[in-house]
Amino acid sequence: MTASLSPGTDDQYVRLVEVGASGGLVLHTLVTTATGALFATVGVLVGGIVTRRAQDRQWLRDQQLVAYQELFSHYAKFTMELRRAHGDRRGWDYDWGEWNAALMRVSLVAPPRVATEIDDFGRAINSFLDQAARGRDPLRDPLSPEEFEQARQAPAEAQVKLVNAIRRSLSRDQNGLSFGIGG
Repeated sequence: MTASLSPGTDDQYVRLVEVGASGGLVLHTLVTTATGALFATVGVLVGGIVTRRAQDRQWLRDQQLVAYQELFSHYAKFTMELRRAHGDRRGWDYDWGEWNAALMRVSLVAPPRVATEIDDFGRAINSFLDQAARGRDPLRDPLSPEEFEQARQAPAEAQVKLVNAIRRSLSRDQNGLSFGIGG
């Protein structure tokens, strides 16, 4: 249908313009509504992804803390057991399977930098065990308190490095420690 601008057809022209304007208004409304719905859907999807990632990071952080606590708990327990055995000139026993299991659990969740420090810590502990558990019998040839502390120096230093690596991995705001606590 074509419209011509001739006298007496102004009403037809006005009706055509009104129909065209209302059709454009409907199209404009549809496009605006569809765009709004699309952006809302994208927002929900992005929000879900961001929330999921945040929850995953929080879960991993929680698992890391548990694994680190367990590792240090075992270290403190067997160190104390060995200290007492040498001091009291008695035998000792420790469940090394639990220590190895703690090492395995922490290896599952530790970031690479922390895992490297855990490995160094493990080597220092092995050296300590060579001196305090494998090399000397607390019943027949106990270490003196000074010798025990000397044997414990390497693990103590490695512990400080490990604690600082853990602190940095958990929060960039954490400052390092210059001393060890426990063990």
